[in-house]
Amino acid sequence: MSLRIGADVGGTFTDVVLDADGQLHSTKVLTTYDAPEQGILDGVDTVVAEAGVDLANLDTFIHGTTLATNALIGRTGARTALVTTDGFRDTIEMRTESRFEQYDLNLVLPTPLIERKDRHVLHERIGADGTVLRPFDDDEARALIDLLIDRPEEEAYESIAVGFLHAYVDGSHERRFRDLLLERIPDIAVSISSEVSPQMREFERFNTVCANAYIQPLMASYLRRLEDQLHATGARCPVYLIHSGGGLLDVDAAIRFPVRLVESGPAGGAIFAADIAARHDLDRVLSYDMGGTTAKICLIEDQTPRTAKTFEVARTHRFTKGSGMPISIPVIEMIEIGAGGGSIASVDGLGQIRVGPLSAGSEPGPASYGLGGTEPTVTDANLVLGRLSAETFGAPDIDLDDAAARRALDVSISDQLDLDARTAAVGVVEVVDENMANAARVHAVENGKDVSAFTMIAF
Repeated sequence: MSLRIGADVGGTFTDVVLDADGQLHSTKVLTTYDAPEQGILDGVDTVVAEAGVDLANLDTFIHGTTLATNALIGRTGARTALVTTDGFRDTIEMRTESRFEQYDLNLVLPTPLIERKDRHVLHERIGADGTVLRPFDDDEARALIDLLIDRPEEEAYESIAVGFLHAYVDGSHERRFRDLLLERIPDIAVSISSEVSPQMREFERFNTVCANAYIQPLMASYLRRLEDQLHATGARCPVYLIHSGGGLLDVDAAIRFPVRLVESGPAGGAIFAADIAARHDLDRVLSYDMGGTTAKICLIEDQTPRTAKTFEVARTHRFTKGSGMPISIPVIEMIEIGAGGGSIASVDGLGQIRVGPLSAGSEPGPASYGLGGTEPTVTDANLVLGRLSAETFGAPDIDLDDAAARRALDVSISDQLDLDARTAAVGVVEVVDENMANAARVHAVENGKDVSAFTMIAF
């Protein structure tokens, strides 16, 4: 018997599916933020018991996760240092000096992942043609390594990013610094740009290696725990991670290059939509993936998702290119907005209903979950409108509470706008639908496409 398990950890729910010779068994559990692997293991236990199979016979375990994305957006990664070429210490802060809103006098740019006091330089340099303009000095490097290591415990670095000028042509200086660093402290996390993102354009490459180093300790710990606990339950199969380009990485590769797990789950959804398009001979498809926290939209032509070499996370201005943190890796191109089932609805100062980008997530979750949430969400609105049913809801451990959803809508929206709960729910749904439709239109226009000619695959 062929056995495969797929697990996707989202901002609200963790979904687990078991494929036993084409027979599918699935479950949905709330994401456990403190230990994401626990939600996966709970889901695995449920589907394995339902199917009556032995985990020892499992062939493959495939995992998609938003943990890397959330760590970058929430700035919850490791304390990280950047080592770069003298004169380029501020590259990640100066950016490209382009303004994404030309006339905004109060323009807010994303702050660098690594503060200036944690950025250090070496007097080395390689030219754009690979010529060594200033040789690497081992003694200077060792002195800098001493400076990086000999710090008070509360200021100790957990990870080091190395990004030298033109290292995409010749990465020997970066590799030499890494070797010297690991000689001194073998267990520290270290990322070098010539391996993480061997592409020209220093700002994007430096930012990418910083992001990789920033989330590496977090992802390494999580992935090792997941792998060990899966093996403890009897599974002996390899564990694969979906990467941002839609392919697979084993655990060791994912630990070395965790930045490639950014948009991991959404990439898997786009590949799924492309597979459906191929099965049904659809040439132009718009995949629409609405989760608990965000909605993702991807254009697929000739059964192939659009791809890009660079994308942005944590945009400070919704829909606006240049307002986010650039990550220079192969990626399935899509647009993501904060409009999921858990997106919180409110009334602004002009008396208008607003939805998102804040989400109730899984803790406390929508008011209707009965887990302590009091603010109305898209899920609550859909429940009041009868679009969701407590009997058929995908998460078996959650009993949807219609009364709690109505109370939340009344307190936050109905009472302020003098509406009944059902009319308020209609308003919430109409706003979030328009937000998502507008995002799809923007994405299509940016790519010169007319979405009216596309078939939508929603999931």
